[in-house]
This record gives sequence, structure tokens and C-alpha cells, in this order.
Amino acid sequence: MNTMLRKSVLGIAGLAFTGGVFAGPVAAHADAAPVEGKPVAVAVQADKLIPHGVQGAQSKIDLNDEQLANAKAIIAATKKAGLPERAAVISIATSLQESKLENLGHLGDRNDHDSLGLFQQRPSSGWGTPEQITDPEYSTLAFLKGLKQVDGWQDMPLTEAAQTVQVSAYPDAYAQWEQQAADIVAHNWNS
Repeated sequence: MNTMLRKSVLGIAGLAFTGGVFAGPVAAHADAAPVEGKPVAVAVQADKLIPHGVQGAQSKIDLNDEQLANAKAIIAATKKAGLPERAAVISIATSLQESKLENLGHLGDRNDHDSLGLFQQRPSSGWGTPEQITDPEYSTLAFLKGLKQVDGWQDMPLTEAAQTVQVSAYPDAYAQWEQQAADIVAHNWNS
């Protein structure tokens, strides 16, 4: 085949390919129903939520309306703080461990010292007043303030990040809630 003919054939083939690439997706959906002009929620990437994979056996509880509202309040506070989804996962897993996402007041004899709220923060340890600590937004922002002070929290396992902020007697217990926390964030981050 001479050079001129080969260039012509390749040129036409290139145009056909380019036209198919650009027109193909449009043509393929030409008979589809029109799409409404509503915003589309972007899925949260799992590797952002659980970058190290879960550690150990996972626990899960069914959430009632109050617990779900508290989880959504944690997500909203995380967004307000300008932090990514991973911070919400750590926060929700911490709250699942500390209070099962219940905004606990003083529990009498069952109280751990003066621990209160979603994160079981203590007024005597400087977390805030009882009124502040039992406000979901305030308590979450206080937890996140502590989290931001942990060097490299974004790159460490959840239980290590949570424990560094909380200083719990059971430092490995946070890990069991990572999958449920990630599921909650994935489902509610864009809502």
C-alpha cells in the first residue's frame, strides 16, 4: 500500500474512532429518559473511610432515631470543622464505644466519674461544662479539636487515634465499631 493511501485510510479510521468515542456515549443514551437537573450525590470512597482495614471482630447495633440523629450531628460537626470523612468515622466509632451514640447524662452509681454525653467527656478533665458536653455539636467539636492535635491521626489506625484523644482504660475497644461507623458515614455524608 502506498504511503498516501495508507495515510488516508488511517486518517479516516482515526476520525471514525474519534467520532465514536465522542458521539458513542451520547448516541448510546439517545433513547434514554431525560435526566432531571437534580444534584447527584457522590459516593464516599471506602478507602478514605477505612484506609487500614478493620482491626479485629466488628460489633454492630441497630440504631434508633435518637442515635441516628446523634450520628448525623457528629457528621455535621465534622463538616463544620472542615475535616474529612475519616474524622467522622473516628468520631462515630468513638461515640459508639463510649455511649452507643446516646447523649448520656449523669448515670448515678453507673457513672464513670463525671463522664457525660456522646463521648463520655468529663467536666473535671477540662472538656467543658455539663451543658456543653451534652450538646452533640459542642462535644464533637471538642473531640475533633483533640483529634487535630494528634500528629498523623489521618494515617493511624482508628483505635490509636481515638485512644490518643480519649485516654480510655480500654484502648483497643474502639476498633470494633469501625465498620459500622464507616457505613453510617458512607450513607449519611452527602445527605
